[in-house]
Amino acid sequence: QWNNTVVVVVSEFGRTFRENGNRGTDHGHGSAYWVLGGGVKGGRIAGEQVELKAAALFQNRDYPVLNEYRALLGGLFRRMYGLNDAQLASVFPGASARDIGLV
Repeated sequence: QWNNTVVVVVSEFGRTFRENGNRGTDHGHGSAYWVLGGGVKGGRIAGEQVELKAAALFQNRDYPVLNEYRALLGGLFRRMYGLNDAQLASVFPGASARDIGLV
C-alpha cells in the first residue's frame, strides 16, 4: 500500500522572511510543501526556487509564490488518478495543474 500512498502537507499561507518584533514571523505568501510516500521521487527539492536574498522578496517582506498549492495538487491528481482538465477544474477552479515530477 505504501507505494500507492502520497501524503502532502500544505499550508494556505507562508511566512515572512524577516523576524517580527516578537522574534517570530508573520503570515506571508510563499511556502514550502512536504510530499512523501512510497511512490514519490523524493530526496530533493522540487519545483521553482528563489535565492534567499532581499532582492528576491515579494513586497520586500515575503517569499514569492512560485509553486501554487492547487497547481501542485492538480499535477499530482492528474498523474495518480488520471484526471483530465475538466475534472481538475471542478476541484481547483482557476488553477492550472503543474506536474513537477513528484510521482
